[in-house]
Amino acid sequence: MAIGQTVLGFDFGEKRTGVAVGQTLTGTATALTTLYSEGNKPDWRSIENLIQEWQPDALVVGIPLHMDGCEQAMTKKARKFARQLEGRFDLPVHEAEERLSSLEAEQTLGKHTEKAAIDREAARIILQSWLASAS
Repeated sequence: MAIGQTVLGFDFGEKRTGVAVGQTLTGTATALTTLYSEGNKPDWRSIENLIQEWQPDALVVGIPLHMDGCEQAMTKKARKFARQLEGRFDLPVHEAEERLSSLEAEQTLGKHTEKAAIDREAARIILQSWLASAS
């Protein structure tokens, strides 16, 4: 990716999806918001609003895997979400491995933190890791 580009990162979940924004120039990411699914479907209207607001050059979706690297039930759902993002918004979508991002977010924020905040922080961790590996 070119320096100075804006990237949105997603920690996809069936109930909630955490969102973060990052910048390739600084290589940093910030937790942004948590979106709630509508009838087991992503909140496409809110995603569209975020894309219009932030004008990202690319999107990053966390792909959950087991510790041994094998796929799990959510792996296919996250990849489907990534394909849908690409198809709807015509932006490059990158996959980022996200083993233990929610656990790391919970450890950072504290065990009694609301789940929505953990999802946002997990999205930040995923995006921050992707930015570090993409540079």
